[in-house]
Amino acid sequence: MVEDAADADPRAAVVAAVRRLDALGLNRGSTGNVSVRAPRDGVGGCWITPTGAAAQGLGADDLVWVGDDGRVDGRWQPSSETPMHLAVYAARADLHAVVHVHAVHATALACLRRPLPAFHYMVAVAGGDDVPCVPYHLFGSEALSQAVAAAFARRHAALLAHHGLVAGGRSLEQAMTVTVEVEALCRTYLAALAVGEPALLDAAQMAAVIERFTGYGRTARR
Repeated sequence: MVEDAADADPRAAVVAAVRRLDALGLNRGSTGNVSVRAPRDGVGGCWITPTGAAAQGLGADDLVWVGDDGRVDGRWQPSSETPMHLAVYAARADLHAVVHVHAVHATALACLRRPLPAFHYMVAVAGGDDVPCVPYHLFGSEALSQAVAAAFARRHAALLAHHGLVAGGRSLEQAMTVTVEVEALCRTYLAALAVGEPALLDAAQMAAVIERFTGYGRTARR
């Protein structure tokens, strides 16, 4: 299990997450990036994976701290997608971790420039009745960052056209859960599309699911 981002050293949790993503085949080589929110001295910021870093050999000391004020602390350059991560944190004060992957099925759907609709109730794991597809923008660009931030105003995940998937969570564990689930849903949706256009759940049905999700999870018996 990936440690929560609130642990004493969140960098170790990020490294564990990167290795799990690689083991699951959701990222390969140096693709993708992971961050956790980490204010320092009253300045907002995050720990993020360095650019060009692969899971193999990545250590906690390789992570880079980037502040909202532009400060950078670390021996490597931060991920080229750092602006996107910071934009998500700025848009959503409740999110404390961001995961970006080039997972095969999510990326395939994103290359069709199609959102993931409410064909299955678990789409609600992303916070609504779909996972939107953000229009294509150059990776690392301000345009991409702002487009993702706009999508995250109402969701916990978004597909990036011709690029991949980005997901957020109140903890790193939740962000990972959303990432893995959305990739699995994209795989199922693409399989359904091979046969025909799937029927969709309506707004009322998805609203009921979202309401049920607010109290769903592992809880103690009364």
